Amino acid sequence: MFSLQTIFGKGDKFYGLLEASAESARSSTKALGELLSTPPSERSLEKFKQARRREKDLFRQISEELVNTFVTVLEREDIEALNGALYKIPKVVEKFAERYAIASGRVGDVDFVNRAAMLEQACDVVGQMVAQLRNGMDLDKIKGLNDELQAIEGEADRQILELYKDAYASETDPMRYLIKKDLFEILEKAIDRCRDAGNVIYHIVLKNS
Repeated sequence: MFSLQTIFGKGDKFYGLLEASAESARSSTKALGELLSTPPSERSLEKFKQARRREKDLFRQISEELVNTFVTVLEREDIEALNGALYKIPKVVEKFAERYAIASGRVGDVDFVNRAAMLEQACDVVGQMVAQLRNGMDLDKIKGLNDELQAIEGEADRQILELYKDAYASETDPMRYLIKKDLFEILEKAIDRCRDAGNVIYHIVLKNS
């Protein structure tokens, strides 16, 4: 009779792959903070492209391993869901970086640095949640981290709403208004993607605890 440890050991490579995927997502959020703090003439999108390439490779590798692995450490649909949720984070972050690099001269003095820092913080919590999967289904620990993630998202939404209010009330240039709105929505979506990944992890642990 196989022990759980023996069975899980055959599929534990997914822990490392998912952890690498979470780290790739976090590297993209860290790069965003650096981009926003860099003078326009020195900005580069290379780190975002690297993070996206890495995330694509990991997404593909996890998908292939699911086909080729008989026994998985988590249910296949859960691995697929988490793989997809993590994949979306750097995709949205890169989209924001590309748009910001093009239009930063038109957005005036809008400060995205604090919001980007909250995005990085949210992604860091997601990384901690992914790492916890390897250590067992500790529901209390995961719930605490997920609550922290929800709190970050709530505060980020509040701050982004303030940006919207300011744009609605004081923006007189229609083109600049549309650019700001576009950037606000993309940044909000990036934070939402972190929340989505956290929810997937929470449901995985809840189901297995």
